[in-house]
Amino acid sequence: MIMKTLLNRVLRVLGILSVLAVTACSEPDYKWSLYDVTGHLPDLEFSLKGAGNQTVTQASLKNKTVLVFFGYASCPDICPTTMAQLTEVIAKLGNDAQDVRILFISVDPHRDKPDMLQAYVDAFNKNAVGLTGSENEVAALARRYRIAYQIEKPKPGDNAETYDVTHSRGVFIFDRFGKARLLASDTEAIDTVTADLRRLIQTTRSK
Repeated sequence: MIMKTLLNRVLRVLGILSVLAVTACSEPDYKWSLYDVTGHLPDLEFSLKGAGNQTVTQASLKNKTVLVFFGYASCPDICPTTMAQLTEVIAKLGNDAQDVRILFISVDPHRDKPDMLQAYVDAFNKNAVGLTGSENEVAALARRYRIAYQIEKPKPGDNAETYDVTHSRGVFIFDRFGKARLLASDTEAIDTVTADLRRLIQTTRSK
């Protein structure tokens, strides 16, 4: 009788374990296609100037998934291409797009004034916000997120407003809680970025 009772208990335990094993196998961890930077970069935190010379901080983007891109309005190639790509991503998100904001942070504060910068990003997407600040503010924020950039001095005889700027590429993606989660290179396929971004929006929305 005792042996029969023990056997029944063992069979019940084995049955439970088999169910758990099937459940675990049927719900594998999601593997991001973009670079997973969770825990490797600081939270979203900034204080810069936006349209109307108004101060904008991370608090203005509470509960939004934020795509951060460092560039400048006079950029001839990388910046307009990246903004056009992000605009496509936003369009593909459909209703999820309402929970997303693009932050275009200028590394050329001398030429990129707040209102002009907002007009620049508006030409691409109404979900975008153009931000700038003093040279020190921009430099400090760039260091925070490990962005490298360099402003070349005008050549002798050139207009003082004519100079080149080099800068890092890539888009940082922060979740609705301000946590750095993903990094997208400028060579990523539109569908790849869209899929990971939608996954991030939907999984964090339920928390």
